[in-house]
Amino acid sequence: MNALAATNRNFRHAARILGLDSKLEKSLLIPFREIKVECTIPKDDGSLVSYIGFRVQHDNARGPMKGGIRYHPEVDPDEVNALAQLMTWKSAVVDIPYGGAKGGIGCSPRDLSTSELERLTRVFTQKIHDLIGIHTDVPAPDMGTNAQTMAWILDEYSKFHGHSPAIVTGKPIDLGGSLGRDAATGRGVVFATEALLAEHGKSIPEMRFVIQGFGNVGSWAAKLIHEKGGKITAVSDMTGAVQNPNGLDIPALLKHKENNGALKDFDGGDAIDPNELLVQDCDVLIPCALGGVLNKDNAADVKAKYIIEAANHPTDPEADEILLKRGVTILPDIYANAGGVTVSYFEWVQNIQGFMWEEDKVNNELQKYMRRAFGNIKAMCQSQDCSLRMGAFTLGVSRVARATLLRGWEA
Repeated sequence: MNALAATNRNFRHAARILGLDSKLEKSLLIPFREIKVECTIPKDDGSLVSYIGFRVQHDNARGPMKGGIRYHPEVDPDEVNALAQLMTWKSAVVDIPYGGAKGGIGCSPRDLSTSELERLTRVFTQKIHDLIGIHTDVPAPDMGTNAQTMAWILDEYSKFHGHSPAIVTGKPIDLGGSLGRDAATGRGVVFATEALLAEHGKSIPEMRFVIQGFGNVGSWAAKLIHEKGGKITAVSDMTGAVQNPNGLDIPALLKHKENNGALKDFDGGDAIDPNELLVQDCDVLIPCALGGVLNKDNAADVKAKYIIEAANHPTDPEADEILLKRGVTILPDIYANAGGVTVSYFEWVQNIQGFMWEEDKVNNELQKYMRRAFGNIKAMCQSQDCSLRMGAFTLGVSRVARATLLRGWEA
């Protein structure tokens, strides 16, 4: 099942639990606006090339729309729609005043020079500058984009609207980026894990962890879990997987990754088939990479007792049902990986106030938001007698539905 079908299914289930009016349900599902633009740029050799840029703005009932911009050759409109919708529910779950958006350009960033990427980003910004805004839609980095991409968007947007640091988040620190933003999603995953384990009378030091994906989120989660005394027995990235039943030396692994750009050939553990990683013996499994990695084919073999969804949509609905029947506790993506958008919100607040926070304040506020959201999800699970995923979805959808009704959606 693709990401859009799975997200719609979860939304409809939540709408049924909440007893939403069918017209309101339909209204919440349809995106507020879908933008598609042509971006033509001169390449370094003088030839012209065109790319398709787009932005899906899902919902603005609770505040400006918020979501990443990705540069990827296979940008799937359905997936972007699903991710924009997920951002709406995710922002509502952690109770930050945003709706959801997502967008990007269908290109392969590795095949473009830095100057070509800059020209492409600036043309894209010129095409959408009057449809985004500090109080309208605030982009952020995503797959294939980074702080430098945000710097170009900020500069180009500011040419039309005056200096506007709050137009994007995930910017370089020197341009108004927030301290702690780089680690935010991984740190949020760890705070979410702590909240879940505490609920079951457990803590990080007594658990064995397996982490799939060792990019920004996976590497930060590994570093922080290791610092808190957790034992990480296996990790993987695109190049391979490594395991050590006695616990991997995470600082050495991070250094190896920094020096070699990959986990491959790390001598502090044994190489294993990356496909076997998800079914390794462990207490906590943290998928931090692609969607749909847990499916009906491997769900029965998963040995973890807890799954923390650091990636977007890593568990197919079929796998969800199998794992729930087996008593595996799944902490859903719309809560578990919300640390990134939460600290993006803190960055936006700092930019609007023109007053920057210390890193400790950023991290303490993030912990407060993640803990409070977990308590709210648990309360929803108890009142509706549902799983954590449905608890999170019903919490998010109910908040957006309430805001929509209060604003007078039929007016």
